[in-house]
Amino acid sequence: MSAQCEVTGKRAAGAPMSVFERYLTVWVFLCILVGIGLGQVFPGLFQAIGRMEVAHVNLPVGVLIWIMIIPMLLKVDFSAMREVGQHMKGIGVTLFVNWLVKPFSMAFLGWLFLRQLFAPWLPPDQIDSYIAGLILLAAAPCTAMVFVWSRLTNGDPLFTLSQVALNDGIMIVAYAPLVAFLLGLSAITVPWDTLLISVGLYIVIPVIVAQLLRKALLKNGQAAFDVAMEKIGPWSITALLATLVLLFAFQGEAIIKQPLIIALLAVPILIQVFFNSGLAYLLNRAVGEKHNIACPSALIGASNFFELAVAAAISLFGFNSGAALATVVGVLIEVPVMLLVVNVVNRSKGWYERTA
Repeated sequence: MSAQCEVTGKRAAGAPMSVFERYLTVWVFLCILVGIGLGQVFPGLFQAIGRMEVAHVNLPVGVLIWIMIIPMLLKVDFSAMREVGQHMKGIGVTLFVNWLVKPFSMAFLGWLFLRQLFAPWLPPDQIDSYIAGLILLAAAPCTAMVFVWSRLTNGDPLFTLSQVALNDGIMIVAYAPLVAFLLGLSAITVPWDTLLISVGLYIVIPVIVAQLLRKALLKNGQAAFDVAMEKIGPWSITALLATLVLLFAFQGEAIIKQPLIIALLAVPILIQVFFNSGLAYLLNRAVGEKHNIACPSALIGASNFFELAVAAAISLFGFNSGAALATVVGVLIEVPVMLLVVNVVNRSKGWYERTA
């Protein structure tokens, strides 16, 4: 185990939860109100912003999304993947839940609730788009916020870092095929070229840029890197909130007409969070992993890389789509729900460690 990897792991998992992160739900709710209000007052302005496209990529949103994603990826040390052999059972559970259970369970929940149970209360022409948004959300495992959740449960920092690095490496090659396959199962057609462009723009290029920037910052030492991250960190949440204002400026009319939509979209997201976190937690106990391994393993499967999901939804389906709205609902409920999951795994530590 390298000393550099150990220091990086401890710092990544030990970073405190910022005010922006702690009150993310409040900021998102305010963005909903501000976005809807601005969209009603200045419809021409936002229509002009919506037309600023090159090859189906909205330029203002593209810039915001890069500012959103790159600071998140700066925290990821891909050299940590060499540490995955330390806890192969926990890594196995993480990969199984993240890539074989979570996306498929969300596709099923989307079909069950949106196409069957909630269909009478949803606009028929948007149901496919809502399901697509849920799939985009579930197919992107958490990257940055899992460091926060892991710290709050005293999770092993090196394991947290290594599973994030491994998930991000897999996401580069697996996200597009998995999303295309699940959308196909849900009878939703997405052009492969558009999907691949989205992956290139919002996964491959940001990963490369972030790793080059990370290497340059670390040349000045870990302390200088930490100072730079403190300055850069707020950019990500700020760009996310600005993107949400734009989204709700476009979505405002639909939300005003049917405010129940947000609550209905939250139901399958909530169920999949509790199901996947509980499954990973129990599987880690069954295979004999320690509690500080089970916690980050469970939490990464419950949380989402919602910045990527929002970006992909806008790129594939547009500002006005149900897919974009569905991914934003994931952002809205992320913090309170994950804090509840953190509380559950902390309180159940005694039960987890109790021998048969």
